[in-house]
Amino acid sequence: MKHLKKFVVLSLVLLLFIAAGCSSQGSAGGESDGGGEAKKGNIKIGMSFQEMNNPYFISMKEAFEDAAKQIGAETFIADAQHDVTKQINDIDDMIQKDIDILLINPTDSDGVEGAVEAAKKAGVIVVAVDAQAKGPIDSFVGSRNYDAGYLAGKQMVEDLGGQGKVAILDGIPVVPILERVRGFEDAVKEAPGIEIVDKQNGKQDRAEAMKVTENMLQANKDLNAIFSVNDEGALGTLGAIEASGKDVAIYSVDGHPEAIEAITKGGPFKATTAQFPRDQVRIGLGMALAKLWGAEVVPTEVPIDVELQTKENAADFSW
Repeated sequence: MKHLKKFVVLSLVLLLFIAAGCSSQGSAGGESDGGGEAKKGNIKIGMSFQEMNNPYFISMKEAFEDAAKQIGAETFIADAQHDVTKQINDIDDMIQKDIDILLINPTDSDGVEGAVEAAKKAGVIVVAVDAQAKGPIDSFVGSRNYDAGYLAGKQMVEDLGGQGKVAILDGIPVVPILERVRGFEDAVKEAPGIEIVDKQNGKQDRAEAMKVTENMLQANKDLNAIFSVNDEGALGTLGAIEASGKDVAIYSVDGHPEAIEAITKGGPFKATTAQFPRDQVRIGLGMALAKLWGAEVVPTEVPIDVELQTKENAADFSW
């Protein structure tokens, strides 16, 4: 039962992919049996990432390239580098290249609305992946981020015995980050003995998170644990805690290889709620292709389950 939900979703995408693909290839004149217009000629797919300086997004990029190669699609990939203006310009460039599908991993959920509208006006199928995007998107595929924060928070509460002072290492203002923090805070609210004494933005960056954590540790001498919204930031936190020699536990979200290694070794890093980035991009592309090939019913939102990794089970996990 553990991965039943994910299996069902993947099966659904596979069925849509096969059914829509077969109908588009098997119909005379390039029309799909479902009544929609099938794509003629080479498919062009653009993918705009919020960043590429992170193994999480690198694994997503690899899955995207592999999936696109299987259908012979031409791909265009851009790295927004957490700059919403650059992401808008990157998407505009893709539109000018006459893409059929845009997979967008927004660096700012609200800020990309104009780019989404422009893509839709140009007839592009738009699917948001990992982070929700405002605007007329066709579908959204992302992790159950509230659950990710909640599971990490519950583990923290359990490990601290329901007593202690904790801090939050926040991130950029996109829906997944906001939901992780909300889930974590709700878990902590269930334990009156846990107090959130600090909340600062580590910008999901290792170097920035290390500096922010150093400040947290100095300002809160009796801090017991830190929740980071992502593993990249948590690894910066790990460096700061180890350098300080303090006994402060770390809880996070992602499933980053280095985080998994740190958890299995024991020490400050206690748990991370793992995501499945490869599944997200494969399902996102499946949703878009189903619509492109004439499927009449395509889910508007597909949530992907997450899984808590601790010292007891982390050794078997990988993206």
